[in-house]
Amino acid sequence: MLMVDWPSVMHIANVGKFSHRARRDRRQRQDADVFAFAARDALALVGGNAYQVPAGRRDGNVSVAQETNGNLPPPSASVNQLTQMFGAKGLTQAEIVALSGAHTIGESHCSSFSNRLYSSGPNAGQDPSMDAGYVSKLMQRCPQQPAQQSTVPMDAVTPNSFDTNYYAGIVANRGLFSSDQALLADQTTAAQVVGYTNNSDSFQADFADAMVKMGSIGVLTGTAGTIRTNCRVASWST
Repeated sequence: MLMVDWPSVMHIANVGKFSHRARRDRRQRQDADVFAFAARDALALVGGNAYQVPAGRRDGNVSVAQETNGNLPPPSASVNQLTQMFGAKGLTQAEIVALSGAHTIGESHCSSFSNRLYSSGPNAGQDPSMDAGYVSKLMQRCPQQPAQQSTVPMDAVTPNSFDTNYYAGIVANRGLFSSDQALLADQTTAAQVVGYTNNSDSFQADFADAMVKMGSIGVLTGTAGTIRTNCRVASWST
């Protein structure tokens, strides 16, 4: 999924196919709702808590890739940058830490973190905040001049399970992205990261709540937007 960066968590929707219920009800559901249901159901398939998803979203009339600029935090973001960007959407710092846990599922292209392996700091070497053993393994998967674009799991331990190993990796200085490891550099976010490693139930509940809240950001309702009959094509009828 998800990377996932505004939030990278939405890559969870691509973990599995749409649920049987979502496919069955396709004619009665807006695409925006189907995507939200798919994210929830895919999460449950990999061990996450199921949660109720409010329905009734309308679909947008346009989809412009460039509109993500300034809304998607880069993998190099600091805690302050994450707080500002997510805060602009109405999300709290605590919700940022919870949503970052989506990085426990899926893979990332090497290009999203290769600067930490080959060009970090004034000496253009390895990022000193990253565990040396982890760096060595990543360099094997991501050579400086790769023949092709490679990917690596964002959670090196259990990349196909929705659990707290993402946070355990951060505590061990094995956060894949700079934005992951940055969570340990801030006293407040670090306490939450460590807390999640010791309390999976707390993480699961916080993540579900944050996903529901995020799902209400910028929602179109009433006569706004449209209902697409083809997800890839805007339908101008209401």
